[in-house]
Amino acid sequence: MTANAPQTDASLLVVEDLTVALPVGMDRPHAVRGLSFELRAGEILCIIGESGSGKSVTANAVMGLLPSTLKIASGRIRLQGADLLGASPADLRSLRGRIVSIVFQDPLSALNPLMTIGDQILEVMDAHPAQAPRDRAARVVDLLTEVGLPDPETIRHQYPFRLSGGQRQRVMIAMALALDPDILIADEPTTALDVTTQAQILELIAAIQRRKSMGVMFITHDFGVVADIADRVIVMEKGFAVESGPAAGVLGSPVHPYTQRLIAAVPRMRTIDRSVKDDSPVVLEVRSLAKTYRMSGSFFGRALEIQAVDDVSFTVCKGQTVGIVGESGSGKSTLGRLVMKLLDSDGGQILFDGRDIAPMPETEFRALRPYIQMIFQDPFASLNPRLTVGRLLTVGPMAHGVSATEARAKAARLLALVGLDEGAYDRYPHEFSGGQRQRVGIARALMFDPLVIVADEAVSALDVSIQAQILDLLETIQAETGVAMVFITHDLRVASRLCDVVGVMHRGRMVEFGPPSQIFHRPEHAYTQSLVAAIPGADWDHAA
Repeated sequence: MTANAPQTDASLLVVEDLTVALPVGMDRPHAVRGLSFELRAGEILCIIGESGSGKSVTANAVMGLLPSTLKIASGRIRLQGADLLGASPADLRSLRGRIVSIVFQDPLSALNPLMTIGDQILEVMDAHPAQAPRDRAARVVDLLTEVGLPDPETIRHQYPFRLSGGQRQRVMIAMALALDPDILIADEPTTALDVTTQAQILELIAAIQRRKSMGVMFITHDFGVVADIADRVIVMEKGFAVESGPAAGVLGSPVHPYTQRLIAAVPRMRTIDRSVKDDSPVVLEVRSLAKTYRMSGSFFGRALEIQAVDDVSFTVCKGQTVGIVGESGSGKSTLGRLVMKLLDSDGGQILFDGRDIAPMPETEFRALRPYIQMIFQDPFASLNPRLTVGRLLTVGPMAHGVSATEARAKAARLLALVGLDEGAYDRYPHEFSGGQRQRVGIARALMFDPLVIVADEAVSALDVSIQAQILDLLETIQAETGVAMVFITHDLRVASRLCDVVGVMHRGRMVEFGPPSQIFHRPEHAYTQSLVAAIPGADWDHAA
């Protein structure tokens, strides 16, 4: 099958020559152009591509949820033979949830924070009343049980903020399955999840799909996920379907240059470690670091305490990258904030250039702060939208006594180093793509000539090709400057690709520490073994 030649046999969903127009003035006229495909019962169709390729626009067009700024210029969308583009709003509402449902990428944004989990699932059923109220309440518990949530009777009375990210995503799946739809659309449902939770969600979707013989349209930019679950694949670039076919063929023998570039950009699990100089001086040493969060409430009459970081020790040498990996809640980000002194530790030492900075008051540490810099996960949230890039880069050094002329000259050099043209200096953050904003964040961190950079999930939100560019950039900068890095990530492929040594965090403790070849190919701790086993597409990775 090709992306522009749908099959003629019976299908749940048929999209024919779909074109979705963008507003006038955008860099291209169409979000989707001439897209055709079909989805059959009992199969998982993965649509893959970078941000802006048209994946989510396609999903929203099928659901009838396109924003008012996007218009369907031509084409047909047939759902079980019915033409959706000619359907009235009332007809579309009757189809959503009952025939086709969607699971969104960010469940915290999609769930109502003021309603309990049970009430939100009941709301779906109330929109399509087919059961008595008593039966609906029992159905809520059954759904929560089906998606693997513990103690469903308790969880249905909870609010979304009390659940973990993986649990919230399971609730979204339960809501999508409430009316036994024939089609499930999953729009990047595992992007922000750690590998074990991701594996659980993927297995859950696949198991439900097999049991109910649903058609699943799974949107992702993760080739490992595609390798694990897809029957067929469509690769999209700038609104066009450039390649499609059985998953094994597309992943194993890609034909289109764009598909080849995407697959080549996927970080591979390293089998040979990077060579590191044995005589490199130690820049940062963490000894028995600890941090306990104490909740204001009580639990069975006792104050609730969470040991976020527990007796953690490691060293970072000049020019070395130490990776910190683990699931959400393992203590990775807390450890990074402690090193940055954005949090006060409860014990242990942080030796920076030979001095223990852990007990230092902020007034004393301020002179050292320029030499320990951070690259944040979300560059848009961490960049002041009211300041130009030039101002963002120069305001810090100027506050430490650097002249405006010198600061501007250095900013221009660093913008060139991170691959941005000189015109970027006078532009605002919203005028850049996500990858470009992350480059600005890297340039800002380098303005002080730091000895240590802490990168907290710095590439987790980026497409594979942009991710590869940023990883290459970090390696180049490290080779030129000798800066030491603490690289925090939940993506084990990235850790293997970039890091010299890797520490595995579990419930606040570092349970294993060693070179990537040992951690990812010969793990010793049971928790590390479970993390490695959960890496999506491991068989495909090894075959490639």
